[in-house]
Amino acid sequence: MKMALGVGCAVALSAAALIGSGSAWASVPPNVVGQKYSDATEALGNAGFKPIVSTTVGDHLQRSDCMVTNQVQRTVQPPQNSSGSATNEVLLSLNCESAVASAGSPGNSAGSPVGSQARASQEAAAASSAAAASQAAEAQQGGD
Repeated sequence: MKMALGVGCAVALSAAALIGSGSAWASVPPNVVGQKYSDATEALGNAGFKPIVSTTVGDHLQRSDCMVTNQVQRTVQPPQNSSGSATNEVLLSLNCESAVASAGSPGNSAGSPVGSQARASQEAAAASSAAAASQAAEAQQGGD
């Protein structure tokens, strides 16, 4: 009888541990590394987390355009003897340099994966803009 009671208690404790660990899994923040700060704060806020900027590198971009380079989750407990609840925070590291370095403007190296991708995006945007301007000029000449 004592053996059955001991096994029953062990099963009950295991079930309670699993139920308790379920809440820990539910409080994992979304991965926002590589996103703009404005997008990251929206995603974290929607998931119930408070974004906190812990470190910033550079000052060439507006904060909303800075890239998130790292995130660390922490839970801040309420003050003792208070009726407050814990706050789920995510500490964010930001890179506020230009996407790719140029003369007089620091940023990622064009030889790095991030820098080469940014440079390719800039070149594609410039080519698209030039093509649109050329089409507009041709349309204007045809209309004259």
